[in-house]
Amino acid sequence: MNLTPQQLAGQALMVDVAGPRLEQPEAALLQSLGVRAVCLFRRNVPDADSARRLVADLKCALGKDILIGIDQEGGGVMRTLFLPQAPAAMALGAIDEPALAFQVGAAVARGLKSLGINWNFAPVLDLNNNPANPVIGERSFGENPQRAAALAQAWLAGHISEGVACCLKHFPGHGDTHTDSHLDLPVVDKPLSSLRDYELAPFKAVLPHAPAVMTAHIRFPALDADWPATLSPRVLTQLLREDLGYQGVAITDALNMKAIRERWGQAAGAAQTLKAGADLALVLQFPDEMLAAKAAVEQALADGELSLDRLRQAWLRVDSLLRRFPSRVQPYEPAQRAADEALFASAWQRALTARGDAPRLSPGSRLRLVVQRQAPSDGVSEAGLGAETLIAKLSSRYQLHVISFDERAELDWSQLPDDGVFTALASTTRERYGERERASWRPDLHLALWNPYAAADLDAPALISYGFADAALDAITRYLAGEIDAAGQLPARLA
Repeated sequence: MNLTPQQLAGQALMVDVAGPRLEQPEAALLQSLGVRAVCLFRRNVPDADSARRLVADLKCALGKDILIGIDQEGGGVMRTLFLPQAPAAMALGAIDEPALAFQVGAAVARGLKSLGINWNFAPVLDLNNNPANPVIGERSFGENPQRAAALAQAWLAGHISEGVACCLKHFPGHGDTHTDSHLDLPVVDKPLSSLRDYELAPFKAVLPHAPAVMTAHIRFPALDADWPATLSPRVLTQLLREDLGYQGVAITDALNMKAIRERWGQAAGAAQTLKAGADLALVLQFPDEMLAAKAAVEQALADGELSLDRLRQAWLRVDSLLRRFPSRVQPYEPAQRAADEALFASAWQRALTARGDAPRLSPGSRLRLVVQRQAPSDGVSEAGLGAETLIAKLSSRYQLHVISFDERAELDWSQLPDDGVFTALASTTRERYGERERASWRPDLHLALWNPYAAADLDAPALISYGFADAALDAITRYLAGEIDAAGQLPARLA
């Protein structure tokens, strides 16, 4: 390795691009930064051809030895909507079969490999120990550290077996927060013994098998009174490297999230996280801040606050990941794709969980459906389920009467007809229910199609699907018609 400080600084950053095409000015920016890692989002991958073209253009601009990353967890966090829709982690927790988790992880990787994407920011290893958590929910395998670790390790092994890197997140644990770090800086104020016995337990078990880990923008006073984990030497060097012995790649969560950007800024955050022990700083959205981040890292080197040895160490770890998982496009054969779709459909069906005595409804019966018209993205997941999709599914089997609304505040439950028609409420967003709805909304059946914890908010039997993929909706309609049972078991307490 014979890189200049400027080259090392650039290659310690991972950045994003604006859309599905790499225009010349943006290619020039990437070249001036000297990066070799790019993160893709939904806006970059509208279809398979566009995704492959963008990957090819990135290689043309930066060289073939690059990391192309994406969040492809399953459930609501699937950036490539044109690939088979994998079950959420909590759906796999409801089934609790590591062999199935292995198969699902492998199938997710096959889809990504067909696009040339070689790094997936999954699986989530946070634990579901806080029902009020606004951002994890069905993204977690459950609340039990040992079961979550077993499922995550199996999912990871399957994924790696197909030649695509993955990444545990969010170290040292994002489960017990009331705050979304996209919006503010969460604090988890728990004793060190509790963190070690619970939040850290699955990471300790799975880290030896993981090529990469992503940091959490959370402050843990028991670990570091001053810095959040992403910026903390005590977390990223002392705990992760020295205590746990981890030698894989440590990448930050996105530094444009408000937890970091509004307090330190992406540029200062990039320099600090590399000093703390991270290997890649994920600097997103603002080209001027990408340039400032590289300049901040160079300045930290010049000032002696960041050593060349530390950056060389980071470079070597990232280089090892890149060599182990090169970006290569492998055809997604129709037979294999069909098999993966069938695997996912079976998993969605097997995960379906009943809470309380969830009633059936004979096909051809009258059904009143109460549903929000649109379910916008929460900033982490893709947009939720639009009412028209669910209406189409149910209207093929039932005489449907739809009551739709834009915002929950518009709906007065007492104004619904008191005519004895079976009434189902569909929860299609991540949002929990407030006191008004808890006190007055009384459906005959609650379809919790996104956030499982919403099922605990209303006094009604519920069907929990852990997601809103077509196969999950098919499972719901088949259960209602009496064709299948809801055999899934909740992997976490809902209240």
